[in-house]
Amino acid sequence: MKPRVLSGMRPTGPLHLGHLVGVLHNWTRLQETYDCCFMVADYHALMSEYEHPERLREHAYQNVLDWVACGIDPSRSVVFRQSDVPEHLELFAILAIITPLGWVERVPTYKEQLRELEGRDVTTYGFLGYPVLQAADILLYRAQFVPVGEDQLPHLELAREIVRRLHALCKRTLFPEPQALLTDSPKLLGTDGRKMSKSYGNTIDLSESPDGIRRIAQTMFTDPTRIKMRDPGHPERCNVCHYWRLFAPAQHAQVWEECRTAARGCAQNKAELAEVLGRVTEPFRAARKRLDDSPAGDRYGMVERLLQEGARKARAIAQQTMADVKAAFGLA
Repeated sequence: MKPRVLSGMRPTGPLHLGHLVGVLHNWTRLQETYDCCFMVADYHALMSEYEHPERLREHAYQNVLDWVACGIDPSRSVVFRQSDVPEHLELFAILAIITPLGWVERVPTYKEQLRELEGRDVTTYGFLGYPVLQAADILLYRAQFVPVGEDQLPHLELAREIVRRLHALCKRTLFPEPQALLTDSPKLLGTDGRKMSKSYGNTIDLSESPDGIRRIAQTMFTDPTRIKMRDPGHPERCNVCHYWRLFAPAQHAQVWEECRTAARGCAQNKAELAEVLGRVTEPFRAARKRLDDSPAGDRYGMVERLLQEGARKARAIAQQTMADVKAAFGLA
């Protein structure tokens, strides 16, 4: 049997270029060699969106359509919605009981998330405990591997610590200790040079039209030390130049050299990058249009059926896991 991978994405809005290069390209590759479970993490989304949940279901549907348009194949991978599998919360409750509070408080991304979500009240019990829910997500499917970036390694180490504590308490081995599949995707910054995030309004959505991409590209952050076109540039400091390296690797060396020698201005650089991004995202837009033009316009019905079939497969695994955990802890 192939080793199992579990990964998920919070449905908090439209997907953007950061999702494409940081997650979706990697997911499509993982399907070749792993038994993949891809989760719409709507409980995790609710932790930050609970004050305005009215679009959560729509975002989930739209995100799944984007996944399929990018190459995620529900016939090869288990694609499901977290809230359709109640065993996530059952295991979360047990793990929350045995996890020391100090372990959760030291997770470094907690304070980073608080800063990123400034203006929203996320100082809640649930938000503090989201790394424990992440551990439950992984362990419920006995996933051996989790694709993560380096910033998520503390979450995975917490999951392993919880596994060791659980095994020590129930005096039996129930789970593998999940290991990281470190992704080699470079970090893509937002248009303003900060972390790409919908909260910052600095994204380029996958579904953005070519005209929209041109408009957004003109606002992108460039080399702050380059004032006039005749000033030599520093492409290693320029966000636009980093996009060239990622999305047009065959051309980036020439673009960087022209930037250094002032043979290329920032306005030209952004305009030509916009054309590159338009070409890169065209296959996605074409695939999404085919899905959106599905017979009788039943694309949401199609997604719901897809998710329910995925939930059936996911629950078959999750129910066996919970039976083993409940037996180990003397629960009904």
